[in-house]
Amino acid sequence: MKYHIHKAVVIGSGTMGAALAAHLANAGVPVTLLDIVPKDAPADNKAARNKIVNEGWDRCLKAKPANLMSPELKTLVKLGNLEDDFGVIAEADWIIEAIIENLKIKVDLMTRIDEVRKPNAIVSTNTSGIPVKDIAEGRSKGFKQHFLGTHFFNPPRYLKLLEVIPTADTSNDVVEFISHFGEYRLGKGIVLCKDTPNFIGNRVAFGTGAFAMDYILRNGYTIDEVDSITGPLIGRPKTATFRLIDLVGIDVWDHVGRNLAPLIPHDKLGQGYLKAEAPNKLIATMVERNWLGNKTNVGFYKQVRKDDGSKEFWTLDLNTLEHIAPTKPRFDSVKAAKDVEGLGDRLKVLLEADDKAANLVKALTYQAFQYASSIIPEVADTAKPIDDAVRWGFMHESGPFETWDMLGVKETVKQMKAAGYAPAKWVDVMLKDGVETFYQYKGRNKVGVYDVAKKKYVKIKHAEGMVLLSDLKGTKKLISENAGASLYDIGDGAALVEFHTKMNALDDDIFNITTEALDRVEKDFDGLVIGNEADNFSAGANLFMVVVAAQQGMWDTLNGAVTKLQNMNMRMRYSPKPIVVAPAGLALGGGCEVTMHASRVVAAAETYIGLVELGAGVIPAGGGTKEYMRRIINPPMKTDSAEPFPFIQRAFLQIGQAKVATSANEARDMAILGPCDRIVLHREHLLTEAKKEVMHMAASGYKPPAPEMIYAPGRDMYGAMKIGAWSFKEGKYITEYDAHIATKLAYVMAGGCLTKPQWVSEQYILDLEREAFLSLCGEEKTQARMWSLLQTGKPLRN
Repeated sequence: MKYHIHKAVVIGSGTMGAALAAHLANAGVPVTLLDIVPKDAPADNKAARNKIVNEGWDRCLKAKPANLMSPELKTLVKLGNLEDDFGVIAEADWIIEAIIENLKIKVDLMTRIDEVRKPNAIVSTNTSGIPVKDIAEGRSKGFKQHFLGTHFFNPPRYLKLLEVIPTADTSNDVVEFISHFGEYRLGKGIVLCKDTPNFIGNRVAFGTGAFAMDYILRNGYTIDEVDSITGPLIGRPKTATFRLIDLVGIDVWDHVGRNLAPLIPHDKLGQGYLKAEAPNKLIATMVERNWLGNKTNVGFYKQVRKDDGSKEFWTLDLNTLEHIAPTKPRFDSVKAAKDVEGLGDRLKVLLEADDKAANLVKALTYQAFQYASSIIPEVADTAKPIDDAVRWGFMHESGPFETWDMLGVKETVKQMKAAGYAPAKWVDVMLKDGVETFYQYKGRNKVGVYDVAKKKYVKIKHAEGMVLLSDLKGTKKLISENAGASLYDIGDGAALVEFHTKMNALDDDIFNITTEALDRVEKDFDGLVIGNEADNFSAGANLFMVVVAAQQGMWDTLNGAVTKLQNMNMRMRYSPKPIVVAPAGLALGGGCEVTMHASRVVAAAETYIGLVELGAGVIPAGGGTKEYMRRIINPPMKTDSAEPFPFIQRAFLQIGQAKVATSANEARDMAILGPCDRIVLHREHLLTEAKKEVMHMAASGYKPPAPEMIYAPGRDMYGAMKIGAWSFKEGKYITEYDAHIATKLAYVMAGGCLTKPQWVSEQYILDLEREAFLSLCGEEKTQARMWSLLQTGKPLRN
């Protein structure tokens, strides 16, 4: 039986349920969000009967960071209640339960769903700890075949992990379909789990987190100390330890921990930490005081207003339970490690040191290895599902076994045993058999993983046709490279340019490789992809090069660099072969301009893109100003007697306020992406989809667009824009220098000294862009802004 999901229902409008409905909308799936009717709600008052679901959805819409990728997507979500609107379940292709963690209530709900669901409708539970098989107990055979666990991590838009938990009765076709839909439509990393307590992600998190809390309290660490050590330094997010618990919720932490302990009586390691007296007493006290973390604005951290009105986050003194002013801990081991590139090398520095920070890192690292090895084969047969769950569910740079491989398994086992954290016996067996890594490698790529039961490596499967640049490095597929970029043959007539400078900042190396690629594509290939596998597509121009050249008066060099970027972008725009740009992460300034000159864009959903040059004291000069004019102002001005001001104002403000789209959907709303550009939710499929797009365009007989004239409104509109900038300055919304830059921008957008509106060439606007950019680079305040960004990462409002 073929499955599809054209309509979905999510039951439960709490934090997770509402966010799940939002993410289904992100994927283009129409969804109905249902919740219970409040007690004593009148039968004839729909608003009162939908009070709970309305409030849950309202909280979801106000949440930061946003759950929806664009406000426009909320039209895909309908709201209802479980009495008046239960009939929608009969029409749904996928019904997701996300209600309170109470087995009886869940079972009663499943009984009702079983009576009305379509024969091929899939039903899943988002439980984080109740055995999935117990929730389906007593249901019909057809229900059980279409029932499974789908455990999303919150917030589902941003956390990649989706644990799929089938029961013994779940149809293999259903498991395969939901796994495929989750990966390709929802953008998830799928981890197939056994139906064991807390599955994989939360089992590891609480087995290691409970230990960490106990160790921290027993050894007298402060919250400031712990969070300064357990963040990016050791490959974890900035939320580190205590900020993460505040984010999750102290009550949630308490609930999950208390529920897990009785479910794993066989887990001697976990039991010891979960039942430790001091952490449980601390958490219970905080719950009693309603110190629940972010949701109540006080937990391990508390926001305090200083005398000058600024915010400061005070931390909880774990001895007195009073919040105190933050401190800045200093450790020799951290100082030695913080600038070391590569997680494995950085950890080695810390593990070889001997101070308070190093001792914490040793304990957390060795215990994580010990605990992760102890739950194999109970929760997984190999290391891979555990590593995937930790990376995707908790945003760690690598999972425990990947990290262990970096450090050297054999040597680390000796250190673990000496420190009292002996690994599971199967690790000794593996080493004794001559297998010295958990993963089998080909170059830097993992091709196999050790299977504990089979006592050998098993192959890691990848989808056919995937574009993986790591597979191409050092092979004959590498056509050309320099320090800043590489050109690859990715097969089937497609080439690819990869940027690899720091933050993929645009420089001469990137221009040279891209220009070479455009030359070669015209002769030897059907099309070109520009993209990479880094976190960020491009953070813009090499600002250091720009400010140094400006301060040294190297105006010919600077003019040449800007001209080269403009020419490269225009050549892409009018290339006879299709050029597909595949941005992800940050695509700012010049990175945005490169994107806007593609024949087509295939963007990762989580793309943060915009023209931010004003923060650096300049205006967009790689064609960005011209493109905003072409995309926002041109279309309405092709209609007779159209009023240009609203559209000019929109483009002017988007550049002048350095607006950045916080998703690819928002980028489309801002006209950075066009209606034919594609959005891909799964980042790791981005280059593969970009290749498919360029091949499709070539096969469809791609032709470049005809040159387009640009509407320049002339001096009257220049005056209007200047007045707008002056008003913002007088209202103290912008500084005097902001207004000065805005005036330069207005001059470019007006078309210079034109006495009346005219249609001008793209090159005319490009020349104005370049002149304004160079003149601003010569100003002291612009140079100060550039140095501020380079030295502090923060814009200077001078």
